[in-house]
Formats: sequence, structure tokens, C-alpha cells
Amino acid sequence: QVQLVESGGGLVQAGGSLTLSCAASGRIFSSDIMGWFRQAPGKEREMVGTVTWNGRSTNYADSVKGRITISRDNAKNTVYLQMNSLKPDDTAVYYCAGPYRRGVYTYWGQGTQVTVSS
Repeated sequence: QVQLVESGGGLVQAGGSLTLSCAASGRIFSSDIMGWFRQAPGKEREMVGTVTWNGRSTNYADSVKGRITISRDNAKNTVYLQMNSLKPDDTAVYYCAGPYRRGVYTYWGQGTQVTVSS
């Protein structure tokens, strides 16, 4: 059983920055992949990026590449999503998910709302 709790969402002006946190507990292995996703109103959920639990490998969606950084704090068992140069199109509920096993993200957090005003 893995529990994921996101935090850090809120209202930010366009051009601003925000860092989301995903506190994880449970059985996660160093090579497991954790993902950040988002879902905007009326749109399908999309992957924002991924990180291995050991923090050694990251992958970012083209739509956010260059504006986001995903990192991991070993001591706090927390994965971070740092977002810069935010745009109104980044407005969405952001979810942390993982670990990725047997082709699925096995657990999901409750989501945190990010709203970017123009």
C-alpha cells in the first residue's frame, strides 16, 4: 500500500512560479517511477513528467519542458514539481501518481488545484 499526498497548489499570476509537493509513504523501490499528471477542465489528463524514486532519472512532457523541474528529497520521501513561467494554460488539478508497475500507475494522490491568472 502506498499513500500519496499532494500539497502546494494555489492561485498564481502568469509568469509566476509554484512548487508542488507529493509526500509518499509505503513500499516504493529506488527504481520505481513516480509521475506528475494534470487535468484541466474539459480536457483529458496528461502526464507532466516523471522521476525515478532514487531521483536519478527524470522525463518531461514537451508542453512543459524547460519550465518545470521534478526532484526528490530522500530524507522526506517527497517528490517535488517546480513550475516556472506559469501560463493560464497550466491551470489544472495536478496529481502525483506511482509507482509505475506492470504498465499502470498504481496509486494516485487526491490532487491539488493550480490556477494561473492572466
